[in-house]
Amino acid sequence: MEQFGEWLRDNTWSAWFSLAVILGVAEMASLDLVLAMLAVGALGGAASSLVTDLVLVQALVAIATAVGMLALVRPNLVRRLHTGPELRLGHTRLIGAQGSVTREITALAPGEVKVSGETWTAQPYDETLTIAPGETIEVLDIRGATAYVHPIPRLEP
Repeated sequence: MEQFGEWLRDNTWSAWFSLAVILGVAEMASLDLVLAMLAVGALGGAASSLVTDLVLVQALVAIATAVGMLALVRPNLVRRLHTGPELRLGHTRLIGAQGSVTREITALAPGEVKVSGETWTAQPYDETLTIAPGETIEVLDIRGATAYVHPIPRLEP
């Protein structure tokens, strides 16, 4: 047992590294990023063991590193993991899409547009507009099976 104590005093970095590995493996089961931050703290302890033999200093470095990771890094990582691209399903995916008019659109007589390869009944979003066939439009809203569209202005050469 005395040989193990002597070996451990000479190789404290390996104890810190082993603790980091154990915490890292445990993190895979918990997936809450707390144990991963503690594992980074243990790596800080391992790094400090290469500089000093004082276990108290190593433990303080490990604690400071872990607390810093928990306070500064973890909140940003959690926020990033819980926010992702907006998933739009159904007809809402067409809002903001561009298409072309296939049949004249007026407020009194709905027309047709082709958007994302689909043909939709369309009305102008601004009821005072008439949109001619061939014009490029943007879908601003969908109500029922009708797309409410607005023409995209063209730059004249």
